[in-house]
Amino acid sequence: MRHNKKVNHLGRTNTHRDAMLSNMASSLIKHKRIFTTTAKAKALRKYVEPLITKSKEDTTHSRRVVFSELQDKYAVTELFGDISQKVGERPGGYTRIIKTGNRLGDNAAMCFIELVDYNDNMAKDATKKGAKTRRSRKKSTTATATAAAAPKAAAPAEAEAIPEAVAAE
Repeated sequence: MRHNKKVNHLGRTNTHRDAMLSNMASSLIKHKRIFTTTAKAKALRKYVEPLITKSKEDTTHSRRVVFSELQDKYAVTELFGDISQKVGERPGGYTRIIKTGNRLGDNAAMCFIELVDYNDNMAKDATKKGAKTRRSRKKSTTATATAAAAPKAAAPAEAEAIPEAVAAE
């Protein structure tokens, strides 16, 4: 029975799985987005989010703890420098998994895993969605429709008034 055994072994030995997750975490930190299978992305999320939380406190001890997991000093420098500044206010949920369909060769479920604060397209969409509501959209369309209709209605009346004034002179 598998009671309380929640880790996904991913068909690998313990050392192979640890090395793979360490390499994937370093790649995610360096490139901000990687393309992988959904099962690996879910395992990577559990692996990398505690490291990002640890990077919020820039001490020698936390750098050593993160380095012992990643074994890549460039990734550690990037994590404690740029990434920790961007995620400083965020209480958690540093990664996003976007499913992309199945792989052609073996039909494995594929996805992107990315750092949330580094996707500019999603950030722009979030600000656009937050600014508009149904009520404001109705008001803006009716206001522009009435404003556009009023000058058009006034313009022919003025055009007719001008020839009458010219004729009166």
